[in-house]
Amino acid sequence: MNTPAAEPTGLRIGTAPDSWGVWFPDDPAQVPWQRFLDEVVQAGYEWIELGPYGYLPTDPAQLADELGSRGLKLSAGTVFTGFHKGEDEWKRAWDQALNVAGLASQLGAEHLVVIPDLWRSDATSEQLEARTLTDAQWGKLGAGHDRLGKALFEEFGMRQQFHSHADSHVGTTREVLRFLDETDPRYTNLCLDTGHFAYYGGDNLKLIAERPDRIGYLHLKQVDPTLLFDVLKNDQPFAEAVADGIMIEPPHGIPDLAPIIEAVAGIDPSIFAIVEQDMYGCGVDAPFPIAQRTREHIFSCTHLARIS
Repeated sequence: MNTPAAEPTGLRIGTAPDSWGVWFPDDPAQVPWQRFLDEVVQAGYEWIELGPYGYLPTDPAQLADELGSRGLKLSAGTVFTGFHKGEDEWKRAWDQALNVAGLASQLGAEHLVVIPDLWRSDATSEQLEARTLTDAQWGKLGAGHDRLGKALFEEFGMRQQFHSHADSHVGTTREVLRFLDETDPRYTNLCLDTGHFAYYGGDNLKLIAERPDRIGYLHLKQVDPTLLFDVLKNDQPFAEAVADGIMIEPPHGIPDLAPIIEAVAGIDPSIFAIVEQDMYGCGVDAPFPIAQRTREHIFSCTHLARIS
């Protein structure tokens, strides 16, 4: 008699173009996409994110061939939204979703990571709008994301995972909790980025314990506590802080990743945990050894991590 296969207990650990310093579809200073894919394999990962649309091939057949020949699989794509600005933002969001979700879903990805527009530009550091939202804007934000999440699931079978972010309107613990209160768990949950949440003093484990049903996806990242208070005191733009190394190679920063992986594995072992160390502006030779050491660190500090 055949013995049933044991159910997985740990989280699938993957990585993303961001960990290779990739922020834009086409930047000659970034690691070429072929090298990124090759180095992901060499570093020991099987799961990746799509990254900025247009960085990896956008033809589904070509991308399937490139991933398949390397034994890689796709967990998610990413889009950017600004629903607090009003109804006009719907077309912009859905146009992105048609491209990104349309491609990622054909490769088997079931998640779309959604990053809110920043109030301060990550390209120029210019302040673009007020740092906080009015009650009316909060209402538009929540309604927009629920509409997007419902449409994504109905059209592509994909789940929306909202990513709180430094220099955005949803970054602090209070803002993240309000966002959850403004949205419907059927359509909108969190991509909990451990580094971005810690950037504003958030306690990742406390949030996981208090809102376990809203954790749909993880980005694993650490922030450098020796730099953080200077960044906040001096109101340093996020992009400049990244260039200065605010997001640091584990295990040299906070929060500890093992307890977070273990807490989320206890909620649902099908949740992805994607290493995403912001490294934009780094040299092309810098990311690979860091990615390799990070994977080795994660697998050495918890038994609840798996490759596939």
